[in-house]
Amino acid sequence: MSTESIASSPRAADGAPPSPTLRVESAAVYLALLAGALGAIYGLIIGLLFPESPLTGEWSFGILAAIGASVVAAVIAAIGYWRSRHRPGQEWRRSLAPWKFTVNTISVVIVHTALAFLATYVVFLVLGLGFVGLPVVTFWATVLMAVTLGMTTYIVFLSVSRMTTQRMSSLLMAFIVLGTLSAMVTTPDKEWWMVHFSQLGSFDDLSSWIFNGTLIAGGLLVTTFAVYIANDMQTLVAAGSLSNRSSPRTVSTLFVVMGVMLACVGIFPVDVNLLLHNLSASGMAVMFLVLLIGGPRFLRGMPRTYFVCAWSFLGALVASVVLFITTYFSLTAFEIIVFALIFGWIAVFIRFLGVAGQRE
Repeated sequence: MSTESIASSPRAADGAPPSPTLRVESAAVYLALLAGALGAIYGLIIGLLFPESPLTGEWSFGILAAIGASVVAAVIAAIGYWRSRHRPGQEWRRSLAPWKFTVNTISVVIVHTALAFLATYVVFLVLGLGFVGLPVVTFWATVLMAVTLGMTTYIVFLSVSRMTTQRMSSLLMAFIVLGTLSAMVTTPDKEWWMVHFSQLGSFDDLSSWIFNGTLIAGGLLVTTFAVYIANDMQTLVAAGSLSNRSSPRTVSTLFVVMGVMLACVGIFPVDVNLLLHNLSASGMAVMFLVLLIGGPRFLRGMPRTYFVCAWSFLGALVASVVLFITTYFSLTAFEIIVFALIFGWIAVFIRFLGVAGQRE
């Protein structure tokens, strides 16, 4: 494959997933209708068992809807992702080792399940703030649940059926942001930011489960993300766009370590094991530094503009360290900035990986 052919391919041109097919769109609609019917039954049962339940609160309609959305998301994500390995551009996934393919599937399912729960929970949380005290009667319980489960099914099926490196990157960003913000607004300690960022995961309640669960599932997704990156980079190496033939394995390995470290930050909250928590967070930051500093060697052949961005991220990281040491930044601000820099860089790296090989 020549450099020109890469530049002219749909994926390389804009990094977007292949256009949806009629079969995929039709399957998404039929599955959404089926899930909507099941949702109507589920909503009717809830309406009869919990008449006039509130939109938000403990065991409210919003929580029950989020649980229902997460269940259908898990089933649909598993079915859709498994089936999509036969689609054009996804055949390479069939060559993966069985354990690796299984881990990838599990991580995709977990993230879509968690995203469905968080998104539904947040929607009803906002509705609860807008319709204070509004009870959900049986009729609206049936309608709302049918719509919730139907829309969840449609969105999740299309997402897993067109999975690419960029789509997975977008999922990672959306998941981390949504999970973190949900933990912030539901935490029992409204002054958590006066301590440190990890304080969000130190409570035995829903907000901490959301925060720690987001880090664990996000770390698992990063390890899957590494497989997609390795495949894209191998294609670029074969085309001569990247000159370091060992770069796919090196970069993907660093991403795997970063994902494991991110998951361990959630597995070991500060109130459970401070040492392992801090070592995990530091390990993730070290992998980020290695990828930035080693970029000119690992990623030789990437567009010049990418390296300008990478060095800008490194400069911002160094500036943040200096401002933290001089006590201009609080620990919370420093942690949030480093967190944002890591995931911001991932998004930029994937965008440029998708256009590597094109003429500037």
